[in-house]
Amino acid sequence: MARNRDTFNEINITPLTDIFLVLLIIMMVIAPMLDQQGLNLTVPENVAEEQVQNKETKIMTIMVSADDKFYLDGAEVPSNELESAISAQAKNYPDGLLIKTDADSSHGAMVRVMDSARNSGVTSISVDQI
Repeated sequence: MARNRDTFNEINITPLTDIFLVLLIIMMVIAPMLDQQGLNLTVPENVAEEQVQNKETKIMTIMVSADDKFYLDGAEVPSNELESAISAQAKNYPDGLLIKTDADSSHGAMVRVMDSARNSGVTSISVDQI
């Protein structure tokens, strides 16, 4: 006995449309969150070495050692007092801050100095590796 079955000739695209609409909504919600603020960096301009040597600059220098210890003007500063030490010295150094890091120091230690300096009101920050 042969059964009489209805043949299925159409594809139902409703579930596919629902999936695309859900993905579109997810992307619309997530897209504004992806626009995060980063660091404002300015690229230094080339200056002749004589001009740099002739100019009297007052730059605060913080050294980050290989074992992630901080040194401000040669004196060790504990990490929990770093921000207060920078803010106390910031008025004496109007030209900004130079962070000298050891090649073996962690990235987190350098970022801690940068955050402390930014919170202390220092706007010009340079990084150098020793």
